[in-house]
Amino acid sequence: MTSPFSHMYQRAAEIVATMPIEDKVGQMFHSMAAVGDPTGKNGFLDSPSVEHQIREKRISHFNAVGGAPTPKQMAEWHNQLQEIAKEANFKVPITISSDPRNHFTHNPGAASRAEAFSQWPETLGLAAIGDPDLMFQFADTARKEYLAVGLRTALHPQIDLATEPRWARGSGTFGESAELTIEMLVPYLKGFQGEVVGEASVSCMTKHFPGGGPQKDGEDPHFAYGREQVYPGGMFDHHLEPFKAAIAAGTAQIMPYYGMPIGLKYEEVAFGFNRQIISELLRDELGFDGVVCADWGILTDAAILGQMWPARAWGAEHLSPKERIVKAIDAGVDQFGGEYCTEILLEALADGLVTEQRIDESVKRIVAQKLALGMFENAMVDASRANELAGTAEYRAAGLDAQRRSLTLLKNEILPIARGLKLYVEGVHQDSLEGYGEIVDSPEAADFAIIRTEAPFEPRGAGFESFFHAGSLDFPTNKVEHFNLIANTVPTIFNVYLDRPAILTPIADQMSAIIVDYGAADSALLKVVFGEEQPEGKLPFDLPSSMAAVEASREDVPFDTENPLFKFGFGLRL
Repeated sequence: MTSPFSHMYQRAAEIVATMPIEDKVGQMFHSMAAVGDPTGKNGFLDSPSVEHQIREKRISHFNAVGGAPTPKQMAEWHNQLQEIAKEANFKVPITISSDPRNHFTHNPGAASRAEAFSQWPETLGLAAIGDPDLMFQFADTARKEYLAVGLRTALHPQIDLATEPRWARGSGTFGESAELTIEMLVPYLKGFQGEVVGEASVSCMTKHFPGGGPQKDGEDPHFAYGREQVYPGGMFDHHLEPFKAAIAAGTAQIMPYYGMPIGLKYEEVAFGFNRQIISELLRDELGFDGVVCADWGILTDAAILGQMWPARAWGAEHLSPKERIVKAIDAGVDQFGGEYCTEILLEALADGLVTEQRIDESVKRIVAQKLALGMFENAMVDASRANELAGTAEYRAAGLDAQRRSLTLLKNEILPIARGLKLYVEGVHQDSLEGYGEIVDSPEAADFAIIRTEAPFEPRGAGFESFFHAGSLDFPTNKVEHFNLIANTVPTIFNVYLDRPAILTPIADQMSAIIVDYGAADSALLKVVFGEEQPEGKLPFDLPSSMAAVEASREDVPFDTENPLFKFGFGLRL
């Protein structure tokens, strides 16, 4: 397969030939940077300042962590970094990337709050709507907002198949179906990248190759207890299907996941170190010649939010950081996410463990993409216009409408309800109910109750670990009793935010209406509750009937829980 960047390779090679080795090595690190003072420390990762990393470590790729109060301030920060690089005699501009920042999830290891940007449902919600034109509109809107502040690489889409219901990363996917994922993926890539990557594009780093969904017992490989990826149903190839579509659609970059494959023909080592996966499967068999960037933090131990965590070097824990970097480069990795240990690669080069020719191969790919994006000609952004171009009233309205459309009605005995009645509410901001009804303090005094809650999970630990919702999908007994007590007192509309499936069996019969969302404001929900507009969502995955069914299912097999309470594709209208 011809690379979409092949026309830039000759010019990239000429630039690379003029670069000092320290600058070449710096290109192979995609570090993290807190938006704000370039001279300050990154509090998330406790890493040196961005300015130090640019000037001393010669790094020119940064994942923006957090945001700024206004798009203008974020754009000014971006321009500051470009100025520092210029002063430091860089031959290439700085590339700023971002995890998703147009949704609801806030997990510093996976996504940022929307803040000044337009806010849409999670990609699960966009998949629930199932409208390719809307998917393109979302991606095109996010692209314009990214460009306004200088973000040129999207660390997404996430096209893992959510075949293991307990997995903490399901909210960033398009759900359980490979077919639906592919249908949503293509307009997503086109909206961000265009037909070809050019000056108006945001390049996409599609993840997590070769599909991160089949995690053993649903545990996440950010942590040692979730390092194993398993295929009891023999469905490894099925999880490749979205990646084949992404490559055909021209994704610029691909990120391998942390997991290590168990019981297959592949070496049992994390995908970022796995030559059979990257060089043989991704490069040779599937024909991908874009940038391969390892997931964040596979080389060195690091303090995350003040707590030390081991490198996610699963299967390679026994290797030193230098041995890990050599193994990953030999596997086919071009760039290391979340790392800034340039001195280790320089040492490996001096020791003859890595050749400069091999480094040039990766750096040429990286520089070719900067060239295609037109960054050499237009490194700076017009910060004075950023507030006009990001988070506009039009974009926010489109996001809010998509939130409403994504709402999925699973049960309805009473909707829509009339205005002006007495309402008992939990999880709803009272200000949002102004004009809809009278708020009362108890279910006994109400005509209807509205409950908003989130999908259950088992807390795993404090700090960074707390952001990953894992474990049982059952609501705790005390919550079930509480919900049912309300529903047995007054007709109740039950709404649950699904960042992964929830087991609704113990409460489903008692509720008068059940609506699920994938990130929606109160106002979007109330438009449906009071019949102003229709819900349009359909479940992007099965909702299991019990934890026993989940535990008996095979992690890699879609739609494998026995007798789901609600099936994929189910969704009512008013």
